[in-house]
Amino acid sequence: MRLLIVGSNGQLGHDLMAQALKRGWSPTGADMPVCDITDRQSVERAIESAGPTDLSVDIMINAAAYTAVDKAESEPAIAFAVNRDGADVLARTCRDHRIPLIHVSTDYVFDGRQTRPYRPSDPVNPQGVYAKSKAEGEARIRQIWERHVIVRTAWLFGRHGANFVKTMIRLGKERDTLRVVDDQAGCPTYAGDLAGALLDAAADVTTKSDGWGTYHYCNEGAVTWYGFTRRILTLAGRYEPMRVQEILPIRTSQYPVPAPRPQYSVLDCSSFEARFGVTRRSWEAALQEMLADIYGNGS
Repeated sequence: MRLLIVGSNGQLGHDLMAQALKRGWSPTGADMPVCDITDRQSVERAIESAGPTDLSVDIMINAAAYTAVDKAESEPAIAFAVNRDGADVLARTCRDHRIPLIHVSTDYVFDGRQTRPYRPSDPVNPQGVYAKSKAEGEARIRQIWERHVIVRTAWLFGRHGANFVKTMIRLGKERDTLRVVDDQAGCPTYAGDLAGALLDAAADVTTKSDGWGTYHYCNEGAVTWYGFTRRILTLAGRYEPMRVQEILPIRTSQYPVPAPRPQYSVLDCSSFEARFGVTRRSWEAALQEMLADIYGNGS
């Protein structure tokens, strides 16, 4: 499998590259500053770097995005340039080269007012700048290039880059008391598991040439940020001492931030499981593996 991974230096991109190599595939990584997805010529050069002809790339996975949710409120032009216009550029480039595109999106496209898990077919209603930019990016891809797979995910954590798990461990070692939101529910997703699922999807659609559309993928199980934090620190505490003595649940209104968050963003992943034959494991099992890996490697 000849794979072009855009955003290869990010949290998800690292795992995509590593797992593709383990499968014996031939991944080519592309990321800033060499590959700017808002620049068509830059994307063309990334494709050329994978080989001398269009046939050198079997599929593209886009793991690049502007993900600074709160900062996006004050930088809307940048957020839309990357998440909407960049998706447009990738879709047009893939269409012109006849390259299937897998694009990673987010639970933030929903408003969080629902009380059952969101299905891929549910109408979107993004609330903040980041959310709107991602929703418009999805729409551009659907309009431009039919051979696409859009995979929405949520609450991503992993070994690489900054994420909630690492932040809570750091704070757990620094503070006596933590106050964490307990009225927002979602599905934590391990970057390593998401990477494997995306590669399974890539193998499937390039072999069967169907299955295009929008899907959801998260680890199994829903939890609040408060519940997630308690589990993170309990497990991390088995490896090193934690200073924190008290973790207090608070409401969203007690932790004001610039961008609105979906209060309920649990995603229904059944169509992804059925179409691509993927069995999801619990977020707790994935978290245990991540921490064992981090502490086992002393990182």
